[in-house]
Amino acid sequence: MPLMAGKEVGPIGFGMMGLTWRDNPPSDEQAFEILRVALEKGCNCWDGGQFYGPSERNSLVLLERYLAKYPQDADRIVLNIKGGMPGQPVDASAEHIRRSLDACLDQLQGRKTMDMYEFGRRDPNIPLATSLGVLVSEYVETGKVGGVALTEVSAASIHEAVKVTKILAVEVELSLFATDVLHNGVAAACARYGIPLIAYSPIGRGILSGAFKKHADLPKDLLMMQMDFPWFRPENFEKNMALVEQVNKLAEKKGCTPAQLAINWTIAQSRRPGMPTIIAIPGCSTVERLEENSKIIDIDDQEMAEIDAILAKFTTAGNRGM
Repeated sequence: MPLMAGKEVGPIGFGMMGLTWRDNPPSDEQAFEILRVALEKGCNCWDGGQFYGPSERNSLVLLERYLAKYPQDADRIVLNIKGGMPGQPVDASAEHIRRSLDACLDQLQGRKTMDMYEFGRRDPNIPLATSLGVLVSEYVETGKVGGVALTEVSAASIHEAVKVTKILAVEVELSLFATDVLHNGVAAACARYGIPLIAYSPIGRGILSGAFKKHADLPKDLLMMQMDFPWFRPENFEKNMALVEQVNKLAEKKGCTPAQLAINWTIAQSRRPGMPTIIAIPGCSTVERLEENSKIIDIDDQEMAEIDAILAKFTTAGNRGM
């Protein structure tokens, strides 16, 4: 099994955002069942956010309630928390980082140590050494937080960060729709330093599941956020369905679901030369979807080559957005 923060994790983890940040999130009881099944399936790398939902019910609050009921699960989870609010402008000052971390610790109420903490975006106005220095000296070295992760950073930022402290993981978007990190030096930098890559949205925010046949099928939250997610604008959606149709055909031939193909393609990048260990973290809001997403299937070299050929002829319409 892959290692992250010094602990074994499954190659497929769990993204917690959908449990708290949506129009109609599942109840605590429903969310708890999903989290328990995730652990049963070996999906023990959990990724949450301080800003995934309102402060009274974000990832940390939900997890605290879960662990109050199931305290024996705390040591089974490798927890990565994204802190700070990636607003405009981003504020990664020492003061704001302290506010974010202290709030996260308060919300967890000692039920679980954050194995990794990452600030939501890099602040271009604050030296990385300053931001990471506060996190390391005041929280990691004092045992309040396990270690440091990065998210949404460039390869240059990774090269810079490893000179300051050990980086336990880098979280980025990676899917058949979003392959930039495989070519822009980010994945290569992670491989160079032995840093696992956490791949969020491996199903392309749901579009690769095959559930959306036409633009009107999109869920309300995506329809309301089309300006933030250009893939889903009407003029782009139809063009992007060309890739979805190809994925559907490949999945049908392989005898798996399109989502399973997309997720397992993502983690299969790990075995390619020059690639780091990759942990995919699909999210969901039902046990049925969790059971689907957690299935490991083998994609052989011939199938990978077939997918490569499809991607070589396809250009995603619109950028990925936020």
